[in-house]
Amino acid sequence: MTSPTRRTRWITPAACGALAMTLAAGAAAPALALSRPGVTSAPPAASAPLPRLDPAALRAAIGGLPDEDVTGALLRITGSAGHWSGTSGVGDLETGEGVPPNAFIRIGSISKVFTATIVLQLAAEHRIDLDRPVQQYLPGVLPADLPPVTVGQLLNHTSGLPRGGSSPEFGDGSPEWFAANRLKSFTPQQVIDTLAGQPMQFTPGTAQQYNGMNYYVAGMLIERVTGHTFADEVRTRITRPLGLRDTYVPDADDPRLPGPHSHGYLTVQSPDGAIQRVDVTEQSPWPWAEGGMISTPADLDRFVTALFRGRLLPQAQQAKLFEVPDVPSSHSSQCRTEADAGRACMTMGLMRVTASNGVVVWGKTGSRPGWTSGVFATKDLSRKIVYSVDPTNLNGAEMALIQRIAAASFGPLVPAKN
Repeated sequence: MTSPTRRTRWITPAACGALAMTLAAGAAAPALALSRPGVTSAPPAASAPLPRLDPAALRAAIGGLPDEDVTGALLRITGSAGHWSGTSGVGDLETGEGVPPNAFIRIGSISKVFTATIVLQLAAEHRIDLDRPVQQYLPGVLPADLPPVTVGQLLNHTSGLPRGGSSPEFGDGSPEWFAANRLKSFTPQQVIDTLAGQPMQFTPGTAQQYNGMNYYVAGMLIERVTGHTFADEVRTRITRPLGLRDTYVPDADDPRLPGPHSHGYLTVQSPDGAIQRVDVTEQSPWPWAEGGMISTPADLDRFVTALFRGRLLPQAQQAKLFEVPDVPSSHSSQCRTEADAGRACMTMGLMRVTASNGVVVWGKTGSRPGWTSGVFATKDLSRKIVYSVDPTNLNGAEMALIQRIAAASFGPLVPAKN
């Protein structure tokens, strides 16, 4: 591992944030004590009327592919305010075949929404207390010198946990390393063990920082409390009841991606200086409860619809999905729009995004090498979008395309000034 910014492109996927802006600068405070943040259970202002769907603008938003940075893209829009779907570019550079409209995709950190939903279900069943330190449920999992961190602070990224230390075993975050080691796997405990000796980012509960480590711990919590695997809990609690036949947690040793799918590629430089694109479609799903799941646009649409309608959670836990902590955003690329103004934007499972026209949407982004995706919706489900683009690098160059998708779907986002 090298710097957190680069490493998170594949160790803690979607830290780049597909509807978010640039990283904020500043130093994190050391952790000293446990505190509980205030929350705001509603957006700062009522969501403005949605702009009408403009097919020409939507086609233009995903058009011009393939290019140097992205090989293909798909966009699916549903809801009471109108429907539209389209694809652009190619899904297979060898054959020239297009992008399948309902392709299987590696959803990266969208997996966190499934994880958070299960933890909230367990809270509703009184098997987990969101205000109780996770160390009491998982003794010995986190380094002993870390302060108490509550389960709720894991879910809404106010834990302040470290991001993990450098280790040659995890590589240098480069496309070349990933392409050569894409089948390499790590257990959740191996990932968490990289926290040893690292300082807290801030006192738990005093700020918000997007950190995939929170969800490795949350996944282990699910398994400890239920006595079942995370995959089993996803299947019995979410995918089977909702009929999500194309959504699952792959086995740790299964690198395959079902068809139809777009291929994922990375542009790498060989030792002799030659530039080539390597097919990384097959890769280890080791990000697991943090970012290892596979799904399709239709399944993600059905999942977010059921989630927002309260089919998966009782009222008290449902409210947590739309409850944003009233704390600053610290070093988080997820909360860097003008509307956020440096404040938290993430809840227990989702993130809130406010467009410059006042439209408020809720959802989640996700990234794995070869894929950057997102699922977002207005709270009333009048507009839902699922997108997936296929970047060929790990530097976030696909962000311009995703900003066009966001603007055409909901309205433009304005970056916050540093």
